[in-house]
Amino acid sequence: MQDKIALVTGASRGIGLGIAKKLASSGYFVIGTATSDVGVDSFQAAFSASGLSGYSMLLNVNDPENISNLFNKIKEKYDQHPAVLVNNAAVTDDDLFLRMRKDKWDKVIDTNLTAQYQVIKAAIRPMLKAKWGRIINISSVVALSGNAGQANYVAAKAGLIGLTKSLALEYASNTRDITVNAVAPGFIATDMTKDLSEVQSERILSKIPMKRMGSIEEVAAVVAFLANSETSYITGQTFHVNGGMLMV
Repeated sequence: MQDKIALVTGASRGIGLGIAKKLASSGYFVIGTATSDVGVDSFQAAFSASGLSGYSMLLNVNDPENISNLFNKIKEKYDQHPAVLVNNAAVTDDDLFLRMRKDKWDKVIDTNLTAQYQVIKAAIRPMLKAKWGRIINISSVVALSGNAGQANYVAAKAGLIGLTKSLALEYASNTRDITVNAVAPGFIATDMTKDLSEVQSERILSKIPMKRMGSIEEVAAVVAFLANSETSYITGQTFHVNGGMLMV
């Protein structure tokens, strides 16, 4: 994998940064995107501290021109396109359905689903030309279970699983080595979950048979597995990393 580039969107912190680190330790040169200069600097500092090979670039996943420019810059700088794409960038804007304004709905659908379509569109042609590629979409346990107050987020993450299956069918020809899979994390311990109250944490853990939250590293390990050259017979699948919270 040393000569291959992996592109991870939303990689400045949390699960995205963990995935980026794992792919880098697996031999990929990782380009992690962030939405701000602070995020870019955070990624670079984390990689420098770990002695990993990678580079961070600004990206607004809702801007098709920005996406196109990013891929052009990668090609110019490294003389190749990403061989692995991890669609991790996402937002939430929760509310009960009857109170959910259309701008909240549009914001989450645009960032968590339409943007993935746009990034994949830019990545897939070079993969077809190279006859090798790995597309890994980060969904969520709530895409299958549902979650009150998150109709927009759930709809987007469920749509991402549908997109994954459709693309897997389109690119499953044996003349190509392109796979498309999804990873659906459950409750994962991140900086955000540290702010939960004891009551909130207990309520969450009561739903998880393993009685603990997952780690970022456990999610990243599944992504790295799917990015491997030896997993070419796995496509169109959703890998659930949720401690038994949802079994399908």
